Formats: sequence, structure tokens, C-alpha cells
Amino acid sequence: MSCFGGRVSQDLYQNCCNANTLCEFNGDLDSVKSEPIYVQKVFDAVLFNLQGMKTVQNQTFTPQIPAGHRVKRVIDIRCRRSFNPYNVDDPCNLKLDVNTSISGATFLQNCKGEYLTVVGADGNFSERLLYAETDHCDDKCMGTPIFGTQNIAITGNVIIELDLLLCDSCNNDVIFTVCTNVNIAEESQPLVLTNFFEICMPSAIDTAFLPRFTEFCNSACEARLATNNCGRDLTVDSNGCVCGNLIIAICVTCEKKIVVPVQLCVLSTGYAQAAVQQNAICTTFPPLFPNQIRPEDTEENCGGVGGDQDDCCSCEERPPRDECGCRPQRPQPRR
Repeated sequence: MSCFGGRVSQDLYQNCCNANTLCEFNGDLDSVKSEPIYVQKVFDAVLFNLQGMKTVQNQTFTPQIPAGHRVKRVIDIRCRRSFNPYNVDDPCNLKLDVNTSISGATFLQNCKGEYLTVVGADGNFSERLLYAETDHCDDKCMGTPIFGTQNIAITGNVIIELDLLLCDSCNNDVIFTVCTNVNIAEESQPLVLTNFFEICMPSAIDTAFLPRFTEFCNSACEARLATNNCGRDLTVDSNGCVCGNLIIAICVTCEKKIVVPVQLCVLSTGYAQAAVQQNAICTTFPPLFPNQIRPEDTEENCGGVGGDQDDCCSCEERPPRDECGCRPQRPQPRR
């Protein structure tokens, strides 16, 4: 056991981990109950794959290859996005600046001309409220189509690594890795990708909530030698400095969604609860979430078909309050 109460992996040098299983089902349908949840429903969504290209010539790689070695071939080429976790505003970070305009609907604005945004599933104010005259399609029990234009401005750097197979004077092979930092575009002149889309929105009249528009994108990069020939695309000077000609592709996936708040009834086996890491000092701990109060869990139904004697707590069973008006903590049953 560790000092924090957790189990120590058998392999002390393991660099990866497995997540805890928070939800388990024993197969007994009597433990399945219906639960209401208040969530956001995806009314419609469109997905796009976009690609941007960047070519570089005589890009310098580091470190220099050892003296007395020559390059036989390239074993692997890897590309990853540049990101500085200590400064998210670092201009070297690969960034996607998405600008979307809508035709056929309007993004709501306040008196200052600022878009009204609400909290999305990502926890940020990433959803904009939409309004359109939907009466015509509402009469047909159908959605109203709206059209959009998307511009993605890409700026920042990517990091490219080359695994080279080197050969020394004794014909011994060794793998040697060199890397470089390549700028894709500056903020003053970004790499812009444009596409158009159509999406369907629900009624904006027969609802208590206006539809919300949200979007998110993710990027990856791939690199290759310009002509796929090591002899033509790579050069090594007398000091062992490697220079190369590359083609870099920025691969972007974007999704646009129309979401609306809904209340759903779902089947549940209970609240999710992570395994507790025990502490040797405290004997009781406060709960994080309240227990669900159900009609079958009332005092007269305790121990019945739908109830569990251990889960019931009538007023008479509760410990009395002290002179300060506080009731001692009652240990909560684990569901």
C-alpha cells in the first residue's frame, strides 16, 4: 500500500494506467430503476474532414549525426502538435481559430452586440443561442434548414521527428532520432480552410428554450518526405547537420451541432461511486451526493418488495440533535 492508501502497481516503472470501473451491474434486474435526468439532446449534427498543406525546404534537424556515420534510410516520420502547457497563449502552440457565420437564422446578441452564450457540455460558454422564424416548418412538423460558412485559421508550429538508420565505418547499424520545430503559419498570415454546411434546427416558437449552436474541432498532422526519396530529400553536411524537404498535412475534423435541453427517463442501477482510498485518521466522512428518496423507501414500506431496510431512515431512527441544533453524522449506506 502507498502512503495515500492506494494500491501500488506490481510494476513500479509502469508509465501507463487503467481507469477505475465506476459502474458495475450484477445482472439482477430488481436493482434497475428509472431516473429522470436533465441533459442536452443533439437535434442535428454535421461532421467535416478538412486538410491543409504546408511545404518546407532545407529544414534543419537536431542533433547532428555522430561523426563517421552515414544515413542509410528513414525508418519512421512522426508529427505532433506543438503545445506549451505553461502558456496556452504561446504563439508556437498549434491553434484553430474557428469563425462560423449563419444564413437563415440569427445568433442572439445583447445591447452591446455581443453574442449570448451558454454553458455547453464541455463546461465552457461554447453554445450560442439561435433564433429563426420556424412557423412554416413547424406547421409541417419538420425542422427548419439553416446554412453556414466556416473559416478555420490555423497558426502555430508542429514538431517533426525522423528515425534514421545510420551506418558507421564498421557497417554497424544504429537508429538515430532527429527532430525539428516547423512553423505552419503566423498569426498575421494564417492558413485558412473554408467549407459550407447545412444543418436542421427545431422550432424556436413552441419551446421554452431556444436552440443552441455549438461546434468543436480537433487537429492532427502528418509529414512525409517531399518526393519520398531519402537521397533527394535529405542532405547531410560535413558537420553532420541534417536538412530535409518535407510536406506537412494538417488534418482537421470539425463537428457542428444543434442542441436543445430535454428531460429524459433512463434506466439506472444507482449512483456511480469511485472506490474510496482509506485514511487512517478519520473514521467517518461526509457524503458527496444525496440519496434518492423514493415512494417505496418510506417508513411504512421499509423491507417491502420495493424497499430495503438498510436504505430506510425514518424520523424516529435519526439521532437527536445536540444543544447547538446539530445532528451527529449518520454513516451513509453504500449503494
